[in-house]
Formats: sequence, C-alpha cells, structure tokens
Amino acid sequence: MPGSPSEPQERAEPDEWAGLDGPYDLAVIGAGPAGLAGAVTACGLGLSVAVLDAAPQTGGQYFRHPAPGLGAARPQALHHDWAEFTALRRRFEASEAVHLAHHHVWTVTRQGDDGTWTVHALTGPDAGSGAPARVRARAVLLATGAYERQLPFPGWTLPGVVGAGGAQAMLKAGLVLPGRRIVVAGSGPLLLAVASSLAVAGARVPAVVEASGYLGYARRPRALATSPHKLLEAAVHGSALLRHRTPLRTRSAVTAVHGTDRVEAVTVSRLDRAWRPVPGTGRRIACDALAVGHGLVPQTELATGLGCATRRTPDGTQALALDALQETSVPGLWAAGETGGTGGWQLARTEGELAGIAVAARLRGLPALTRSRRARDLARRRDRMRAFADAMAAAHAPGAGWTAWLPDDTDVCRCEEVTAGGIREAAGELGARDARTVKLLTRAGMGWCQGRMCGAAVACLAAESSLESRTESRTENRTDSRTENGAEGGTADGPGNGAAQGTVPPSAERRPLAVPVPLGDLAGLPEESERARTAG
Repeated sequence: MPGSPSEPQERAEPDEWAGLDGPYDLAVIGAGPAGLAGAVTACGLGLSVAVLDAAPQTGGQYFRHPAPGLGAARPQALHHDWAEFTALRRRFEASEAVHLAHHHVWTVTRQGDDGTWTVHALTGPDAGSGAPARVRARAVLLATGAYERQLPFPGWTLPGVVGAGGAQAMLKAGLVLPGRRIVVAGSGPLLLAVASSLAVAGARVPAVVEASGYLGYARRPRALATSPHKLLEAAVHGSALLRHRTPLRTRSAVTAVHGTDRVEAVTVSRLDRAWRPVPGTGRRIACDALAVGHGLVPQTELATGLGCATRRTPDGTQALALDALQETSVPGLWAAGETGGTGGWQLARTEGELAGIAVAARLRGLPALTRSRRARDLARRRDRMRAFADAMAAAHAPGAGWTAWLPDDTDVCRCEEVTAGGIREAAGELGARDARTVKLLTRAGMGWCQGRMCGAAVACLAAESSLESRTESRTENRTDSRTENGAEGGTADGPGNGAAQGTVPPSAERRPLAVPVPLGDLAGLPEESERARTAG
C-alpha cells in the first residue's frame, strides 16, 4: 500500500497553492555533486525523489558551466574532473528523479501528525519575483553547499573587487573575466584553482597572495598520503601558474585597495604568524581587478532554522554535526557536501551517495543496506577525504591578528555601511558581547546579504573589542584595589587563544527565512504549514 516502508509513496496531484506537491520519499535541496549523487542513489534503491535547485542547470557552484545560448565549444576546458561529473549528470538524467530548477528554497517545515516535511520555495530566475511552490516529502537531504568568507580591508567596496569564487563563476558561467590584470588573494586552496583558470583564459595574474603558508599540511602527513588526487590537482594548478610566470606570495595579504572609480592597484603586506601586517613591508601592485576570498562557509541556514546541531571546523566556521550516515541531529533530515564542512566535490559526491543509502534504509525498513559493502566502502572513503579536508582547513585558518589591517573608517557591513569603528564601539563602549548584540546596536548584518559577507568580520571584531574592554576593566579594578592596599598596581592578563583572540565565527542563529520572501507569499501559506513554521 502507498506509504508503507517497503515501497515509494504515490505522488499526489499538484494543489492549487503549491504548483507542485508530493509526497515524495525524498526531497533533495541542491543539485550539486552531493545532491545529484544522493538523488541517483536513492532512486536506484526504489525511492521517489525531487531535487530542488535555484540554478537553471545541475552542477552546483563547482561545476557551474556556460548557458547553452553562449555556444561554448569546450566547457570541459574550464573544469577538472569534467568527465566524472558528466557521467554523474547522465545517471541523474536517466533516473526517475524530478529536477525542479529555478526553485529558491526559503524554509522547510514539518507536520506534527505524520512527520512529513514541506519544502517551501519561490520559483523563477529571481526569488524576489517568483511564484510560491511547495514540495512534500518523507525525508529531506540538504546539499546546499557553501559561500565565500570575506575579511574586509580598506577599499574592498571599490568596483573591480570580486570574490575569488565569484571570479571563477563569471568565467565558467558567463565566459567573461572581471578584468585583464587580476590579483588573486586571500587564503585556501581555491586561490590556486582560480588563478590558474584566469591565467589560462587569458588574464594577466601578477600575483597570488596567500595569507597562510603550506607547511601546515606537513603536520598531517597521513591525510596527505591518503589523498593523492588532491596533490595531483595542486600540481596541475602550480604548473599552470609556472607557465604563466605568476608568483605565489605566502604569508602575505592585500591590506588596501587603491583607485577612484574602480581598482587601480593593491597594497600587499607581509604577515606575521598571527596575520598581523608587518610594518614597512607594504608593496604596491598595479591591477584592474582583485579576486579575494578566505575560504568557504557552510550554508546551514535551513538546517539551523530547524534546530540542527553544529560543530566548529578547524578554520573557525560552523558546519552541521552529522552522524556516521550523514543524518543531522534532527531525525529525518540528512546533509551532504559542504554543509558538513568544506572538502571538495569528490567528498560531496561520496557523502551524497552514502546519505542516499541511509535514507533508503530508513524509509524502506532495510537497515542491512547501511551495513553493505558499498556503504562501508563509502564511509571509509568519506573518512579519508574528511581527514584531508580538516588538515586543509587547519592549514588555512585565519589568524586572529587580521583585524589589525582595519582602520576604524573601513566599511565592514557593506549593505548597512557600518564601519569597523562602529562595531568596536558597540562591543567596547556599549558592552556588546557577541555578534548578535552588535547587530542590534549597529544594524551590521541586517542588509540584503543577511551577514553572509560581513558575518565573520563582525564576530571577530566583536570578540576582540569585547575582550579588550573586559581586560581594561579588570586592569582598572586591580589597580584600584591594589592602590587601596598600598600596592603599585598590576598588569592585565594577556589574551589567550581561540575565541579570546577574536577568531570565533558567527553564531549559528535560527532564521525562519533562508532567502528574502515577499510578504504576500507568507500570508498565503496554508494554515497547517503556518502552524508548523511557527512551532519550529
């Protein structure tokens, strides 16, 4: 009978409000490698699957590729592992999974009576003007990926400054370059891939500026030894940069951008081990664009809005805490790929496949599936790649001293034009102890991006200024106390590591909306979904 654990449920006809309505066995949010692998695997095990994605094509951010209308003759030239991706895509297209493109998911709710999930989305190329849609499913797989972490600096709001991943997306999807002479800067392995892609496409890359070094990888030789593919990939990128005579400057950062109407040059400074600029080391490099990024931040808004537990990654971000079979702390909700921590497309694909098996085992009442040889092999492969991902994150973790390159008049929150000085004042003089309180006092993070661009910087500045304020207060109290007792005064405790030095990431807040939603669509929610949303 429909709805029994041993067979997929029959999909109902679309209702007048949703446009699309399940119940499917599994709703996958995200059509990147993790989502496609999860969908293909679940379909192969007899489940009905719907895949929702905001983009018009499958592939996610990593395998973003030109629209057919651009007439790209060799899209594979812009990608590594293109053959493996196209094989996965063909399997997905041959499966019975339903691909719902241009679906911007803004929340997920759960019905209290039968535990069915409802995925709410806006359809169309632009979420702001899309029509509402709803998909119901017995289980949900989150494969929402990640976005770039940005650490601000003077001049970062000038035209010509783009994210490192954004520059790569422009090239892959639009076949355009952000400039002709492009400095690539920040931290993380993405920089090498971006720089080599830009150089091969015809841009002049005068420098790749890496804030960390690469010796951190040597501290985990076992993780390196079990990931030869990553070493080969790094060698390919390095060879491309050598051919184009692009220098790599480690332990350095872009600490200022110069120009009037757009980027004209950048200042690159040497950094100490805490990422503080070394005085007198600034060097000016002429360029007309800057591609910059400091790693990736897992996109977990949908999950944390449902109360999923998170964990702190070695590079200071928050990722979802997952069990051995990719399930979150909320039963019936699985995750794969960058939501559990950045690790590359092959790790994402492996986790997606493992999650697909776990979902099928649960819904079909066949726990033996999770103990199969296939599942064990996937888990071992996942663990090896996750170990390398942790080594990579630790090697490129931002140092606490990076805020030293931020004068008080530097805009940190671009949307609301909140400066570093305003954040320091809120945390120091006004007593804010966390990023959320700083947001309430300054509006930092309340703009269109909802803190995705400034969240990490606001949290670091808040922690740093709050610590300094408390330290000064303790010093004054000790001085007053010792003076009263006839002492000459004491010294404050020195700063410690981790959170004390301002490296804490933004707190995982529970947000009911993952993307902007028109009020009319909220008002049109069915009563039962509204009750579930409010309860969640």
